[in-house]
This record gives sequence, C-alpha cells and structure tokens, in this order.
Amino acid sequence: MASAGMIRSCAGLDESRLAAIRLVVSDIDGTLVRPDKSLAPATVEAVARLRAVGIGFTLISARPPSGLAALIETLSLETPVGAFNGATIFRPGGAIVEAHHLDEDVARGIVEAYDGLDIPVWLFADGRWMTRRLDMPHIRQEIVAAAQEPVLAEDFGRWLGRADKVQGVCDDPERLERAEAILIARFGQRATIAKSQPYYLDATAPATDKGHGVRQLAGAFDVPLSAVAVLGDMPNDVPMFRIAGLAVAMGQAPVEVKAEAHAATLSNSADGVAAFLDRIVSSRN
Repeated sequence: MASAGMIRSCAGLDESRLAAIRLVVSDIDGTLVRPDKSLAPATVEAVARLRAVGIGFTLISARPPSGLAALIETLSLETPVGAFNGATIFRPGGAIVEAHHLDEDVARGIVEAYDGLDIPVWLFADGRWMTRRLDMPHIRQEIVAAAQEPVLAEDFGRWLGRADKVQGVCDDPERLERAEAILIARFGQRATIAKSQPYYLDATAPATDKGHGVRQLAGAFDVPLSAVAVLGDMPNDVPMFRIAGLAVAMGQAPVEVKAEAHAATLSNSADGVAAFLDRIVSSRN
C-alpha cells in the first residue's frame, strides 16, 4: 500500500501498470454515482469505452441487490456483482452465486448494542429493508440507493436469523466511532464491521468483506488479482484496496482511505470514475 505522501493522481500512473489491468471493480455510493445518487452520462460512456477495448467492469457495494439492479441495466452488465460489502454475490437477473448472513445471536447483539447507544438501526434481510421509524435522517436517500421503500417494524426478531446487514445510522461522528469500537470488541470475530458512509456503520457476515468479494468477482472473470483495479472512497473499501493490483481512491475520500490506495482520481462529483477509466483506455492506444 502507499503512504499518504505517495498518493499520485491517475494522470501520473505508469502506463505499463494501467495497461496490465483486465478488470475494474467499482464501489457505488461516493464513487460510481454522484452525491445525488445519479449516474453521470460521462461515466456510462466511459464504461462502454472500457468494455470496447476488452476490459471487464463490475460493481461491489454495501447496497442490497435491489439497489444495484438499475445500474446493472444502465451499464449493460452481464457478469456477477457484489452486494452487502461482498457478502452476497449475484448475477444480473438476481440469481445468487453465494450469500453469507450474520448468525442470529450476533445480529441480535448488534441491534442491542446500537439500542444501548441510542443509535437508530436498520436491518436488511430477505430482500427487504426494515426500520423502526421513518422520521429520521437519510431515509429518502436510502430509498433511492436501495431502490425500495422500507418496512416499518418495531420488532426485528423474525428477521434476525437471516440478516444480511445490520446498519447503524448516526450523524454524530464521535458516537459512531464509539459504536464501531464497541462492536469490533464484542463481535469483531463473528462479523465484518466498517463504515460505508460517514454516517453508516455496517455489520455483515464475517470474512466476507470487499476483499473477499473482489476475489470472487475476479474468479468469475478469470482474472488474477494483479490485473484488477478497484475504486472506492470509504473504510469498507480498504480490504479490496489491499488485495488489488491497482487501488484508486476518490478525490473526496478521507485521508486514511487515500493512504491505503496506490493513486487518487477526481471526486465523484467531478466524475472521477470516468476519468480513471479513460486513463486505462488511453493506455491501450
């Protein structure tokens, strides 16, 4: 990995390194899409140019599968993608390749820990998104990201045995950091715990982070990890940064995330993914 002082812009990357890339795996929120969750035409066009020169492209995200469907269609993807931070791998159309869930007692314990910290909690299971209240921050943007309306449920009990993700929602950075430390101490051996947004703290199945997901996706494309480039912006992207041949952080990513990358591109509001993909395409000319 590169130190913070070694982060280079994509324009400064060695051409031979770019030319070695055969697959690009992109995070979605904060990376592929703009802050308003829209997919820029420039990004759609750049993905098409990338695939036209024979380079694979796919997605991995903290989103549930429902939140990837529209992007899969717009980008005309035909190969597996990753949801729930890599805990679920599925094919366009919905066929599950693999899916890993939290153990019931772990899911229950995490919900109780969030309750003890007075942090609102969302539960994802059985293809649905459950919340105890609707009058809270980030509901509207999650409806867009997850491409579904939440189920209002005071008691999560019926879903805890099949939980894909338990997510704390909190705009207080200090309280969310305290929650992260508590969850890692209590459940770090039995869950993957990481922030997917500055205000979201995710708990998903153990040993199935984005590093795991990228390994599975690379295998589906029959591409070695040394020929995989990944793009991301948050701590939950770091596991894939550490295994990919080329890790690229978004321009607005936190310093600690950029420190794990080999290079940085423009921000997601400035179509940084498109800029990076076109650098790869130009390396083929």
